Amino acid sequence: MNKTSIMKHFSELSLHAGDKIAIVSPSGAIDASYIDSAKQVFENWGLTVQVGSSAYLTYGRFGGTQDQRIADLQQALDDPSVKAVLCSRGGYGIVQIVDKLDFSKFKAHPKWVMGFSDVTVLHNAIGKLGLPSLHCIMAKHIAELDSSSDPVVKLKQVLFGDWSNYSLTSHPSNRNGIATGKLIGGNLSVFMGLRSTGIDLDFSGSILFLEEISEQPYHIDRMMQNLRISGVLGVLSGMVVGQFTDCVEDERMKMTVQEIILNAVSEYNFPVCFDFPSGHVDYNLPLILGTNIALDVNAQYVELNYL
Repeated sequence: MNKTSIMKHFSELSLHAGDKIAIVSPSGAIDASYIDSAKQVFENWGLTVQVGSSAYLTYGRFGGTQDQRIADLQQALDDPSVKAVLCSRGGYGIVQIVDKLDFSKFKAHPKWVMGFSDVTVLHNAIGKLGLPSLHCIMAKHIAELDSSSDPVVKLKQVLFGDWSNYSLTSHPSNRNGIATGKLIGGNLSVFMGLRSTGIDLDFSGSILFLEEISEQPYHIDRMMQNLRISGVLGVLSGMVVGQFTDCVEDERMKMTVQEIILNAVSEYNFPVCFDFPSGHVDYNLPLILGTNIALDVNAQYVELNYL
């Protein structure tokens, strides 16, 4: 897509007062109060909120049985009156059901699908269709963060049609350069679990975004080495490294987590941005995946601009 068609596409996805947003729980079970509070926030924004029939359920670690989660998510994807879908939380579970979903009506009537962590599965599936999706905060943070906080404000802006670019102070570990390409990715572990499946993505010329939580450094290295050996890193045009939260350093690795990532990409020349404010943290800024961006990494600043 050229810039004009991207802007037109985003404009078509933009919400307006009175539009309907659905909240579903296709992954882990969630405290009902978070859904109720997020619902109130959306209503304060002038939106109508539809909560899935199984969104409040608990079935083991999941937000309902597989059939219940499929039915809720499928209904939200199919309903043309639903203009956006918020996954209430991450955890685990979407990979169990993603191949049982029918995206044909969604493709005919695209809408924002929102979330992070386990929602990476849906980001991949939607990216495979050539459509954008929104990596962003979910119900807990929408409920708990101040309404004036950047993650909440910027989420509202994107939903209502203002997809802000980003300008950040450069990180000491960054690797400088300029790149353009489609922004793809999400949670590293979830993303790696989708390799060689029907929703694995074409990495050629893409800019890969990665974030992680509570993963051991040698596991991170194993996954990065997979990306290297399989040739994925060799075809990227850039990389955006988000927050690697609670990934406790292991001195036996002889490298920090950042050094593990830099070591994996050392034979390539694309720019790498570290410490992007997105991931399993309160300050989790929205990223539009599945669309083209320009990434400028230099000694003073990093700019991420949608094309």
